[in-house]
Amino acid sequence: MARRGWWPLAVIASAHLMAVLDTTVMFVALPSVQRDLGMSTAQRPWVVTAYTLALAGLLLPGGRLADRFGARRTLIIGVAGFAIASACGGAAVNGAMLIAARAVQGAFGALLVSSTKSLLITVYNDDDERARVLGIFTATLTAGLAVGLVLGGVLTSLLSWRWCLYVNVALSAVALAGAPRVLPQLPKRPNIRIDVLSALLATAGMVALIYGLGEAASYGWDSVQVAGSLAVAVVTLTWFVARQAGHADRLLPMRVVLDRNRGWGLIGLVVNALSTFGIMLILTYQLQSVMRYPALTTGLALVPFAVGAGLGSALLAPWLTRRVPPRWLVSGSIAVEALGLLPLVWLTPDSRYVPLILLAMIIEGISTGVAGPVTLGIALRGVLPADTGAAGAGTSATGQLGSSIGAALLNTIAAAATASYLSAHAAAGTAAATVHGFSVAMIWGTAILLAAAIPIAAFINAAVPGKPRAPSRALERSR
Repeated sequence: MARRGWWPLAVIASAHLMAVLDTTVMFVALPSVQRDLGMSTAQRPWVVTAYTLALAGLLLPGGRLADRFGARRTLIIGVAGFAIASACGGAAVNGAMLIAARAVQGAFGALLVSSTKSLLITVYNDDDERARVLGIFTATLTAGLAVGLVLGGVLTSLLSWRWCLYVNVALSAVALAGAPRVLPQLPKRPNIRIDVLSALLATAGMVALIYGLGEAASYGWDSVQVAGSLAVAVVTLTWFVARQAGHADRLLPMRVVLDRNRGWGLIGLVVNALSTFGIMLILTYQLQSVMRYPALTTGLALVPFAVGAGLGSALLAPWLTRRVPPRWLVSGSIAVEALGLLPLVWLTPDSRYVPLILLAMIIEGISTGVAGPVTLGIALRGVLPADTGAAGAGTSATGQLGSSIGAALLNTIAAAATASYLSAHAAAGTAAATVHGFSVAMIWGTAILLAAAIPIAAFINAAVPGKPRAPSRALERSR
């Protein structure tokens, strides 16, 4: 960190951390929110859903805005808007006001998230330095998911659910005070035009896709809500991709994603997010619904996963990046993630936290921690300066996609296996059927991760940072 120092990273990470914390910080607070504001059961999930849909849907437009107006400017606007929306949400007098504030939070969150990654790859452009920075950055964000659960429980228990939102005002002060001092003012690029139709298509497609996947477990894949949403997603996203092809100034230039290594790096991000959110979802249900842990205790029980991910991202990943070819590092860490899911295949209603669940969390945490910054670095490597915002937004969008696929797919598999088990073993009881569903989902999760590791090893051919890529045989013959 000798070249650039810690301060730019501290400002960038604190801004991004707000958006990550708000993905989970309201989970534990939802019952209190419902009682306090008199919300219906149907309204309650939208406190979380409004935020995640707005965040996912506006990432790509946010990235191109960062490219056009400069990432430092858009970061400051994003942080300020996020803080104001958080304060309004904390002061909400009814459910509609809170849900609207959460949607505005997500919109400004998309702008600041897209700006943070653009600034990271611009400020830290040395390979070794960037590997360390991405490791620390990824560790901060991964830890934020688990910390959000704990923080939500602590604030709701000791103060009020409103402080789950007010805390963002304090966090925003770090970024707003530090950004003008330690972050470079990147040039505006007025030649980059914002394609409004592409922005609308990307937003509608991502919202429809995330909503459809998120509702699959509740309504079923063949329901009107899910099938209709996924059909809209396919049409709009196909139209979006077709519109980007052949046009360098579109919302997501195809040169960003069609590069062999960047493309497979994005696929690696999807798989890593699938693994992370899949295991967190299953374990949250196991700990709360089966083992009857209180919400705050559940959050604390997930901390070892965050610690393992932090160690993997901040310490192991930078060290391994300089020594192991990316293809083996990414595919190997994903294969170890699969091994981390295996202990959960033996879950029962009588399972204890130690050793089975704790072992799975440690293995999974370390391996996802290693995979995260490595795949992110590959997905951002060699991006043109004019495309840094679009590339950063693309990585965030794929992460959102992976987490939604992981939650929807494994939850749906678990629900189907549970229903099948109950029909065949009516006397077994709900708890046994539920845990059987979790076990089957983990078997599928293991198989998916192992299957994904094979093409990633085959197709990524990036060199170890700082070392030239070996010349191809065709090039050697031409000489």
